[in-house]
Amino acid sequence: MNKRQSRTFAFACTALAALAFLVLTIDSHRKFGELTHADKITPAVTAGNDVWHANNCINCHTLFGEGAYYAPDLTKITQLRGEQYLKAYMRDPSKFYNEQTHRRLMPKQDLSEDDINNLIAFLDWVSKVDNQGWPPRPILVTGSSIPGMDLTSAQQGHPSQNESVGLPPGARPVTQSDDPIALGQALFRSVAPACNACHSTAPGVNMAGPSLAGVAARAEQHIGSADYRGEAKDAAGYIRESILSPSTYLVPGEMYSASGISFMPNTYHDALSAAQVDQLVAFLGTLK
Repeated sequence: MNKRQSRTFAFACTALAALAFLVLTIDSHRKFGELTHADKITPAVTAGNDVWHANNCINCHTLFGEGAYYAPDLTKITQLRGEQYLKAYMRDPSKFYNEQTHRRLMPKQDLSEDDINNLIAFLDWVSKVDNQGWPPRPILVTGSSIPGMDLTSAQQGHPSQNESVGLPPGARPVTQSDDPIALGQALFRSVAPACNACHSTAPGVNMAGPSLAGVAARAEQHIGSADYRGEAKDAAGYIRESILSPSTYLVPGEMYSASGISFMPNTYHDALSAAQVDQLVAFLGTLK
């Protein structure tokens, strides 16, 4: 190939690459409205976006993988934390930390109630944007998946190609042939929002929610207490009630509720089937 041919080839490749880039850019812009649910951008969402920028939240947090990577990624935060929790946290983050143990880093922003409501509306809109899997692994408040586990397969009961027979359920996709406890253990890590995003199963390890170590034994104690007003008759019934109607009974003295409403999301009643609730109850019932 002589110099003229090389020059022609370079110009042609550059032109084709530029054309491909232009086509892809136009196609992306054509789909932005649908992917971002632009029709759901309300005045509250717009105002929340202003609150986000006015308080320089991105100096510590990230959205869609963009930000400081100093504090948790908040792209899906409203799917991991209930509205009551987020409101109470934004009002005064210091109530959620033992500063001698955790060294609180989140400053109190002194946001108005309107600002808080708008910011939550903005973050909720962000959480529903179709980001097509990016970032591939957001920095969550805590982990909510099992390494190497195909969550879709686990939820649907179908084995994935990388299933290893003989491994425990926590290390492989579960199937409907597994016992209810194994299925419940998988749901604990894969249901949305993931239970282990807020709860630990290690004794004394409290996160956004209390540790569930010994929850079955504590359930029996709560049912027998004088201030219990729920309808559960046994530990399994109490655990079920806590999943489906978390504000029915609030443990006195614990900082997991505000104004009589639990921070626990009240969406599992619709998000889980009756069989899935049974599986979660079966698993949690083993934590004695």
